[in-house]
Amino acid sequence: MSSRGSMPNTVVVGLQWGDEGKGKVVDHLAAHARWVVRFQGGNNAGHTLVVNGEKVVLHVVPSGILQPGATCVVAGGVVIDPAVFCTELDGLVARGVGLDRLRVSTEAFVILPSHRAVDAAREDALGAARIGTTRRGIGPAYEDKVARRGVRVGDLLDPARLDARLRALLPVHAHAMRGAGADPASLPSLADTLAWAAPLAARLRPLAADTVALLHGALERGEPILFEGAQGTLLDLDHGTYPFVTSSTTLAGGVCAGAGVGPRDIGQVVGVAKAYATRVGEGPFPTEIFDAAADHIRRVGAEFGSTTGRPRRCGWLDIPLLRHAVRLNGVSALALTKLDVLSGLPAVRLCVGHRGPDGQPCGAGRVAEAEPVYEELPGWAEPVAGVTARDDLPAAARAYLARVEALVGVPIVLLGTGPRREDLWIRPDMDPAAPRP
Repeated sequence: MSSRGSMPNTVVVGLQWGDEGKGKVVDHLAAHARWVVRFQGGNNAGHTLVVNGEKVVLHVVPSGILQPGATCVVAGGVVIDPAVFCTELDGLVARGVGLDRLRVSTEAFVILPSHRAVDAAREDALGAARIGTTRRGIGPAYEDKVARRGVRVGDLLDPARLDARLRALLPVHAHAMRGAGADPASLPSLADTLAWAAPLAARLRPLAADTVALLHGALERGEPILFEGAQGTLLDLDHGTYPFVTSSTTLAGGVCAGAGVGPRDIGQVVGVAKAYATRVGEGPFPTEIFDAAADHIRRVGAEFGSTTGRPRRCGWLDIPLLRHAVRLNGVSALALTKLDVLSGLPAVRLCVGHRGPDGQPCGAGRVAEAEPVYEELPGWAEPVAGVTARDDLPAAARAYLARVEALVGVPIVLLGTGPRREDLWIRPDMDPAAPRP
């Protein structure tokens, strides 16, 4: 645990393929943090909150923005589509949320209209072999970042510098369009892109900051920081189900590079998983199901992408992959969400092992060819939506949670039992309820 504050600096990461309910967990913990930091990803992610009966979907702004005491930071590891971001800001202002507590790193890279065009053209060209991206331009923006030709927020704020960067970059995008069999003439011109950027830069200018300096100042003062991840471990560029992955590091270790802090400044890692599993897009999913249980989960859990609206693929909780994700992130506490969705099923299953085509056990590296080995537990008919005490759950639900803990080896310290902010149980010794220093 960090020695710099009364609440340990905490990283919240997803342990599956994203959509685990991280926003709800961050929103709760943010009530007792001074800073909430998004450290990677782009607007291909979406965190959904339900506060006072109102649904709020955030794509880039950290989920802590709805907690009045937290300053929110979009760090340098994030890629930002300024148009989407400003629309998100407009929605927050319309709800009465002030933006004086929001800062954006000048080192964050910018998603341009041409990035979105290249992303879509490549997906179309791949046909049945497509990756299943959200076509938001995330991958091409990170590609330009790695190739040292990207545009950063700081460039966006300097018209002369932006002009020079775009003159070098847009021909590369035209070449990419030709390579995908698309017409490069469909790309916005240099003049169009500059005209697109000017009003957005004006909106971002008051929010732009050296966020590394801000966060290190907070560390020196001992102010608790909450780091919010996007997507999930199994979409990590290095350790996920490659090539069906995102374009950034989704692991807790990505905090250091994305936010510009050191490993010693991370106190604890809270891993978030659903009580079942879902996936959007293409790629292996060993426990995917197509029966009445899948229909129940999708309908009751409203399993449609918060960013894309696409129906999510649904399946049972995969314990081997969950254990793998716990190891990769150094998870010290588990948050299990959407337990209420399983109510009403006659039986629930846990995948307790993977078997390869040869009938022998296989590890996470062979997930594409894995057949699940299931353990079946009794279901429960009683609704658990809104239950805020673990002891008040039906016996079968408590047995399910205990079995998950025993198999994963990490305690469940937070439990989501419904979509509302208050629909959760948190283990008392883990609740950071002390007032801010």
